[in-house]
Amino acid sequence: MSKVARTAERDEGSYTIRLIAGSANKELAESVANLLAHQLEDVSVGRFADGEIKIHIHNNVRGADVYILQPTCPPVNDNMMELLFMLHTLNLSSARRITAVLPYYGYARQDRKERARTPISAAAVASLIETMGPHRVVTLDLHCGQIQGFFRNVPVDNLFAENEFLERVYSLGLDPTALVIVSPDAGGVSRARRVADKCGAYGVVTILKRRVTAGQVDSMQLVGDVEGKVAIIWDDIIDTAGTICKAAGLLKEAGATKVYGCATHGVLSGPALERISKSEMEEVWVSDSIPQGDNAQVCKKLQVVSIAPLLAEAIHRLHNEESLSRLFTTSHSVRKQEALEGRASTPLKRPRK
Repeated sequence: MSKVARTAERDEGSYTIRLIAGSANKELAESVANLLAHQLEDVSVGRFADGEIKIHIHNNVRGADVYILQPTCPPVNDNMMELLFMLHTLNLSSARRITAVLPYYGYARQDRKERARTPISAAAVASLIETMGPHRVVTLDLHCGQIQGFFRNVPVDNLFAENEFLERVYSLGLDPTALVIVSPDAGGVSRARRVADKCGAYGVVTILKRRVTAGQVDSMQLVGDVEGKVAIIWDDIIDTAGTICKAAGLLKEAGATKVYGCATHGVLSGPALERISKSEMEEVWVSDSIPQGDNAQVCKKLQVVSIAPLLAEAIHRLHNEESLSRLFTTSHSVRKQEALEGRASTPLKRPRK
């Protein structure tokens, strides 16, 4: 079927968009649905007496364009099984196109073999998801970009949340010539460089670390000058917050006037909130890719930035077979202003009251 025919079919209402959410992050899913002026489909996620997961999608999805919003965040195994069962159910129910939207990709940090007889868990997860038959996968700030290549036959769109966080940076009114973006490890340098280029920061600083075990760093070495500068530590994940808090102390010792922290995914395990509260950082920004509950009330330094507008616009563009390129270059507020000025079409409907 040609693209024109598919478009005509959509216009007649036979190619409808359906939004489905598991139990991983209902609040984010509802925000996305509100921005798209759609209701979440009625889905029951329950447990049998022995703990096995059961899924029931109540409405007909035959021939529909379905988007599943389900981060595989803690409890990662339960949320992963929910995702797999929802994908399987939608295929059995003859959905025409199925897109798995994973704001957080569990097991992403196990992306390579570091010693003998260990799995590449990120690749195994990709195989599991692919086996369940999605037509496309959408992720957000993968721990390493090459995870996209673990999916052999399913296209993966890895979105970046940095433009949404940069709105917070601009709100601080900082002089770019006095701002440095800090990568907390060598693997994040390209991310830090990209952010620095976008906001016109003075430069990029790297921290080289020697990790003893997961969540425990033995030593850190600062590469670059931060004296008299405002430093923003830019990472993809904050788990126990040991690394970012230790890095903040190192930056202050090196002469940084202020230190901020930023990470797309706030896992915030164990002592993370207490560590952040006692750290040298002024604020720490995380997204709502993982439910934050009352974390921002418990830790006053924690600020949550919503990625619902980014995901909603991605879904809108995919449904209408439009390019996602614009999402990588501008923030939601900029795109919204362009739409208001008539310089771009608005992809999102007015939120329901």
